[in-house]
Amino acid sequence: MLTLLKTLCDVNSPSGCEGSLASFIKKEIESCADAVWQDALGNLIVHKKGDGTKLMLCAHMDEIGLVATCHGEKGQVYVSALGGVFPYTALYQRVRFENGAEGVLVPDGQEADLLKDLKLSKLYVDIGAKDAEEAKARVALGEGAAFAGAYCEQGDTVIAKALDNRAGCYALIEALREAKKNKNDIYAVFTVSEELGLRGAKAVAESVKPDYAVALDVTRTGDTASGPKMSVRLGGGAAIKIMDHSMLAHPIIKERLQNLCKERDILWQAEVLERGGTDAGAIHLTGGGVPSGCISIPLRYVHTPGEMLSKQDLEQVVALTKALIEEGI
Repeated sequence: MLTLLKTLCDVNSPSGCEGSLASFIKKEIESCADAVWQDALGNLIVHKKGDGTKLMLCAHMDEIGLVATCHGEKGQVYVSALGGVFPYTALYQRVRFENGAEGVLVPDGQEADLLKDLKLSKLYVDIGAKDAEEAKARVALGEGAAFAGAYCEQGDTVIAKALDNRAGCYALIEALREAKKNKNDIYAVFTVSEELGLRGAKAVAESVKPDYAVALDVTRTGDTASGPKMSVRLGGGAAIKIMDHSMLAHPIIKERLQNLCKERDILWQAEVLERGGTDAGAIHLTGGGVPSGCISIPLRYVHTPGEMLSKQDLEQVVALTKALIEEGI
């Protein structure tokens, strides 16, 4: 079992609630770093001294989730989205609030009528409270929640909630541990609030001022009947981004990653993503421009409690990230 990945997925860390995960990751990597600190927004920054060329690697710690907005007289907890929560995949899913209270996201009215025009505003979390006072005692206004679900390994696949982007965090932690050296001045950053508009990445890029940047994140696949029309598939290896909705990968980064794969026999595939973006989308526009790219982990059913990846792909992403740390840009 990938014990570290399971532990990362089990920690609740919706946007704005990344503190517990940051504390855990700090303990995992501080022994292989020259310095570790958190900035004003909560980004966790790991520094490994190198030749002076600043290479920033980043993986976001937050996951999609919900935030309590008000309480109903029958004990309902009404919520709003933290990130890209789709009502039709969230319906009847279990959620867990920061203080441990659990509930089920259910329709606020007759189900048949709601399904015609399903919106998150027409759902609420049932925590089993009998009235508003009991609901307020269990869940505070503004309290964050994440989806709940058991972690599962099955053959080459992992099925879990929050693989977006605990898989990227896992790959960055493992690569930092395994790298025998580092050529560049490495800033490995575990960012906050990516799901709310790449907020943490923009702030940390302004302070670190990297010469180059690479994000580690997940990407969609086109290998299911319900998936988008794209060539990325589970089992195809690390995905090297060509473009997404937020950026065009810089040729320096794109070609360096492809060459490292060829030199080290790392399985890879090209990624063109029409919807969505990564922290690199914010970083590449800071400080007059930062050549940026992305190493992606193929993931089915993104932004659902049943995300799925291939262990083989994850291993290839670790190998490519390790190679980049050791050989540099």
